[in-house]
Amino acid sequence: MIFAEKKVRLKDGREAVMRSPLSSDAEQMLRYLKTTAGETDFLTRYPEECTETPEDECAFIERVNRSDTMLMIVCAVEGKLAGSCQLVWSNRIKTRHRAEVAIGLLREYWSLGIGSAMFEELIRVAREQGILQLELDYIEGNDRAKGLYEKMGFREVGVKPDAIRLKDGTMQNDISMVKKL
Repeated sequence: MIFAEKKVRLKDGREAVMRSPLSSDAEQMLRYLKTTAGETDFLTRYPEECTETPEDECAFIERVNRSDTMLMIVCAVEGKLAGSCQLVWSNRIKTRHRAEVAIGLLREYWSLGIGSAMFEELIRVAREQGILQLELDYIEGNDRAKGLYEKMGFREVGVKPDAIRLKDGTMQNDISMVKKL
């Protein structure tokens, strides 16, 4: 699904552009994925697990943009990829009212309003698609993300104990949240 480009003013006065990813974004997207995976333990993979090739990423971008049940939005600030988010749903009768949400931002762009702006667009598109429930998971301890999700109207509905195991052996819970539309 294609997202029509939208410009937003950030808290620091800069302009950000939200849009669908382009095939030409593939290499920058891979750098973004590796960087975000290294900036926090609150993502489900480490940088070395980001093994996609530019060709793989390009094919993924093209598949998402052609899809009727997936939306990806990237956010660029001064030409640099700052964040991305996804909305994924099903066409199955019993589950087409639900969609999964994912979001990520480079650390240098935290607290500028990008996460809220991306969520507002995901919620708008979800409503247009007839989706009644948004779902997401976050890793225990990620209080920044939890705060954003709660601000956007999500509430905790369950915990998967010890779902995440860090390299040092630390176990963390995976917390599920839902937002009714």
